[in-house]
Amino acid sequence: MNKNSVSARSKRFYIIGLILLSVVVIAFLVSLFWTPYDPYTTDAASKLLPPSAAHPFGTDNFGRDVLSRVMCAAKFTVFISVAGVSIALILGTVTGLPAGYFGGLTDRFIMFINNSIMCFPGILLALVAVAVFGASMFNVVWALGLVFAPTYARVYRSGTIEIKEYDYITHARVMGIRPGRIMIMHILPNLVPQLLPATVIGLANMTLFESGMSYLGLGVQPPDASFGKMLAESQAYIRVAPWLVIFPSMMLVFYILGLYFVSEGMRVSFTKGGGS
Repeated sequence: MNKNSVSARSKRFYIIGLILLSVVVIAFLVSLFWTPYDPYTTDAASKLLPPSAAHPFGTDNFGRDVLSRVMCAAKFTVFISVAGVSIALILGTVTGLPAGYFGGLTDRFIMFINNSIMCFPGILLALVAVAVFGASMFNVVWALGLVFAPTYARVYRSGTIEIKEYDYITHARVMGIRPGRIMIMHILPNLVPQLLPATVIGLANMTLFESGMSYLGLGVQPPDASFGKMLAESQAYIRVAPWLVIFPSMMLVFYILGLYFVSEGMRVSFTKGGGS
């Protein structure tokens, strides 16, 4: 596959992904300073109203405006996914880089811990952590960050093992440059092509985890909104008020699919020949 076809293919992925993501990101940004209605105010006289000019996404069983709730949910979803992945990346850096660079006992010890964590289903570990420490948004962020950290540690480790054999790394060691500086200044920047797609796909996977936890009542807590919680609350009204399921689901799908398309665009761009 030539460079032009690779570029065109990755561009298509980027365009589709960014269009889908823009819907959720715009809702998130606007919700920081404005929503059509107060997302927390109930109105018994406006229960289960269908979509209209006054309420484009309708109202829920408490009379709350669904559009305002969806915008609020976008805010929490974006925050949790970005904060959780940031924690996972930091933990992956401080474990994966030394494991790959030093090898030996350091590598075996760190990877033993990582592999032990990865032996268990990630969602199960996150649910246990939140159940033990309490259901709150910040506990969800920390739990997801810890669960995803071993995945990023493996990416750091495998890339470091390869890069540390490069000639310029060998020259840096001969010159007496400290290992910490070599890892941060010379190895880490070269891991970006591997880390960027993994980071974006991690945002999508973390959103799925958070939505599942909120659906089970262990994620974002009422009266705050999240896509998973909105779906859990609306399942009893799916026949009489399908808009309660349609719009949160649509936004959740847009966000996750958008991230997957952007990640695929990055993978194609960074892979020589664009893959098969």
